Amino acid sequence: MTALSLGLILLSAVGHATWNLLAKRVGGGALSVWTYSALAALIYAPLAVFVLASNTKPLGIESLVAMLISGVLHTGYFLLLQRGYRDGDLSLVYPLARGTGPTLSTLAAIALFGERPSPVSLAGAVLIGVGVFLLAGAGARAGAARRSAHTLRLAIGYGLATGVFIAIYTLWDKRGVSAVGVPPLVFDWGTGLTRALLLTPLALPRWAEVKRNFAAHRRAYLGIALLAPAAYILVLTALSTTAVSYVAPAREISILIGTFFGVRALKEGDGRRRLVAAALMVVGIMALALG
Repeated sequence: MTALSLGLILLSAVGHATWNLLAKRVGGGALSVWTYSALAALIYAPLAVFVLASNTKPLGIESLVAMLISGVLHTGYFLLLQRGYRDGDLSLVYPLARGTGPTLSTLAAIALFGERPSPVSLAGAVLIGVGVFLLAGAGARAGAARRSAHTLRLAIGYGLATGVFIAIYTLWDKRGVSAVGVPPLVFDWGTGLTRALLLTPLALPRWAEVKRNFAAHRRAYLGIALLAPAAYILVLTALSTTAVSYVAPAREISILIGTFFGVRALKEGDGRRRLVAAALMVVGIMALALG
């Protein structure tokens, strides 16, 4: 992995953890996802048009299909993530989702794309995975006093399901920006627009509720609309030149930041286990960088 790719991924991690903190705070379900997806589509439209106008290769049917399918996958991801945050702590759902995704996508990249990460990189990915599940255990223990066992099981289930969608869309989006050659910003904008269009039939009949939620959380929605695309565009840029089996695990440094937000901003505890998990993940990230 090059220093540039690693830098893009680390910068993305900060933005990703921040917008997830905001998503946890706004709560809600499909209406919240539609609100920040529609805002993002509007905000990034001028940039997408500029990139398209500057691109010498026009978008073909294959590019449009790639963005459409990605939009469907990302819709499932956002809905499951938002539902998980309704039932569980940020420090439980976020690590489970982020940890399951890269583990599965790395294994799939090896099987499907013939990628061969070095032993050092594989060891780093394993350490990251161990750290992730230690964090998940800490989140479950901390949340047990406030939530029923059934609610915790639901949160864990949604976190794991979200991770499966992360693995699938990471592999699909790698194809979109590298093999198909769609510019990363345009690709993300196309998936976001698809997501907003898919959820519009749910949002319009409940327009009064949409406006009420937006008025209550205006800054948070705008923050998500700005940060979520920016964070993923950085990842797509790295994916266009770097193997999935390197990018997918490395971006999970965001778990450290997200867990810190959960502990400090949302008062989610069990700090000792989190420190051990964080140390394992830092070593794992260093191993990936060396690999």
